[in-house]
Amino acid sequence: MTTMSSDFTLSTLLPGAVPAMPVASATPVMQLENVSVFYGNYEAVRGTNMAVREHQITALIGPSGCGKSTVLRSLNRMNDLVAGARVAGKITFHGQDLYAPDVDPIQVRRRIGMVFQKPNPFPKSIYENVAYGLKINGIKDNMDDRVEQALRGAALWDEVKNKLKTSGLALSGGQQQRLCIARAIAVKPEVILMDEPCSALDPIATGKIEDLMHDLAGTYTIVIVTHNMQQAARVSHHTAFFTAELDEAGVRHGRLVEFNDTGRIFTNPSDKRTEDYITGRFG
Repeated sequence: MTTMSSDFTLSTLLPGAVPAMPVASATPVMQLENVSVFYGNYEAVRGTNMAVREHQITALIGPSGCGKSTVLRSLNRMNDLVAGARVAGKITFHGQDLYAPDVDPIQVRRRIGMVFQKPNPFPKSIYENVAYGLKINGIKDNMDDRVEQALRGAALWDEVKNKLKTSGLALSGGQQQRLCIARAIAVKPEVILMDEPCSALDPIATGKIEDLMHDLAGTYTIVIVTHNMQQAARVSHHTAFFTAELDEAGVRHGRLVEFNDTGRIFTNPSDKRTEDYITGRFG
């Protein structure tokens, strides 16, 4: 495939984007090998191969119904909670098969946390929202310090330090999402999964979450699902483009088309389907 026209660049189409580091520049912490996800007999996503690299941000993009969130939820076994869901192929975390019979999914979710599309603070105080995950994991010492550390890590401490007993539901949408991030990082996971974390937020709140993601990547590995290609270009080191395709029987299945440096995906993708999607020709 030839390089795109000179006017199709990160600086013109996606202002503010920063060229990503090469794909091979960090150690993979997670590896997907020929992963397919089924709901009953329906194969929602098929044949996915990609790596998630340490202390970097991987974005999953593509049109609705292509399986981005399904793949994301498979990374910490959230799909286990869906009746009839199963995963074929292999997903490893530091070389350990996450779906091996002796692996506890609760421990998986402790080490691989998740932040959802819509902020979902508990109907508890700000303090108790952050402390909740610590308590259910049996962590009870130095609670005040741990809560403060998590709120600082989520760039929220200065805004709430004088109202920790106030309900988390009283915060703005952007603050609620950062509270959910604080709740996720309080138990010190290694990986944070984010399923369209900014889709319900205004541009200012979105900017704060994006800045926070950059900061968190110094400590955590992040995988984000986003419909916003400008966001993928701004925040991620690597991008995976998924699409939905029809099989011989006319059934739609999600399929990973291409995975590469974010800069490469947006300036010189190897598959025309990627080019068509990011230039707005479909999707």
